[in-house]
Amino acid sequence: MSATEGGPDRSLYGLDILATPLLTDLYELNMFDAYLEAGMTETAVFEFFVRKLPPCRNFLVTAGLEQVVRFLEGARFGEAELDWLRRSGRFSERAIDRLAAFRFAGDVDAMPEGTVFFADEPVLRITAPLPEAQFLETRIINLLHFQILIASKAVRMVLAAGEDRTLIDFGLRRAHGAEAGLLAARAAYLAGFAGTATIPAEPAFGIPIFGTMAHSFIQAHDDETEAFLHFARARPASVVLLLDTYDTEAAARKVVALAPRLAAEGIAVGGVRLDSGDLAAHARRVRRILDEGGLREVRIFASGGVDEHLIATHRASGAPIDGYGIGTSLTTSNDWASLDCAYKLQEYAGKPRRKRSEGKATLPGRKQVWRRFDADGRMVGDTIALLEEPGEGEPLLQPVMRGGRTVAPLPSLEAARGRLARELRRLPAGLRGLATDHSYPVTVSPGLERLVASVNSQP
Repeated sequence: MSATEGGPDRSLYGLDILATPLLTDLYELNMFDAYLEAGMTETAVFEFFVRKLPPCRNFLVTAGLEQVVRFLEGARFGEAELDWLRRSGRFSERAIDRLAAFRFAGDVDAMPEGTVFFADEPVLRITAPLPEAQFLETRIINLLHFQILIASKAVRMVLAAGEDRTLIDFGLRRAHGAEAGLLAARAAYLAGFAGTATIPAEPAFGIPIFGTMAHSFIQAHDDETEAFLHFARARPASVVLLLDTYDTEAAARKVVALAPRLAAEGIAVGGVRLDSGDLAAHARRVRRILDEGGLREVRIFASGGVDEHLIATHRASGAPIDGYGIGTSLTTSNDWASLDCAYKLQEYAGKPRRKRSEGKATLPGRKQVWRRFDADGRMVGDTIALLEEPGEGEPLLQPVMRGGRTVAPLPSLEAARGRLARELRRLPAGLRGLATDHSYPVTVSPGLERLVASVNSQP
């Protein structure tokens, strides 16, 4: 059935819909066509930034650059896309011909993944002909926003947990779609999680995957001990048993009774999982049962409604929980579900450009962010400056692509993870906690202030 007969047009359904450059907003291609009509094809500079920190975040974390670069490298309009564009009747042949020939040949500068950043600081800069730089906007924001959002949530959990507790992403089933679930696993691992339950994250990104069992496995058996036995024999190298299907403490005693039988078969119980009720109280009782039964090496893992505040409470009270599986609060960033981010034109045809809208004014020109440190290596302040201005400290934006080609291999996910771990050690103490502290100074350089004034004075 065709679209005109009441059904969907399926001519594009054979494409990887997450990779096609048609995954954009209509207004991007509207402007692409209009720019060509007006002959506006000179070089443009766009920068991605976050206008303000959420009230419940002390800083944000860069993530998603690798996906942006892969998108730029692979963006192609194939015959199916071009055919749809023609049949839609919305665009000129001039625009379609230029899209058919499109290969990103611009420049990219960006903060490396795993960098701490703050409001108004440019995270990524695209320099390319205006029509192309414009139509890239939607997917660039889409890729950067989500991973920054999740990494910035996950790192709070990492800081709350400390180095002696393991965090695992359990969030795929509650994520807002398949790509979101997979990229959330990546962002969380970058932030310091030990791994994920999302299987494709291992072949796609090399992230360790973990999994236990569901309550349905226990319920499907007539006897809880029999369920434990069947699971342990099927998964002898990774035995973690779920205790809270019926009676948590009674299940812990069953594990103690079953452990010698499994040990005789060469199977060790590695851990138990708690998933409901007062996790701290259950953990204390289960720990006592396990210890009295000689299972001091068995770890206690908790899941179900976990976020950074619960982790911090457990840590402060000394709850004997060795690790957490974190789902909904992570992959939906449920305390703050979006960032006020933007990808804005800062220069066109060699002239600085500035948006002056109320509450949404931008800083014109190509910029660099300089970060200063004290004698102990702690961050003490940032300055947003014009690219050509000399700065004090460490410049954060680095060359990534020139002429459409990467200037060097992108750092690995492990390298980005290591970078963020170092960044966290350099944070001021006030920014490491969960309480709101927006005292970190971000200033604008004198040269940039003069440029803002100059642009403002123009009609």
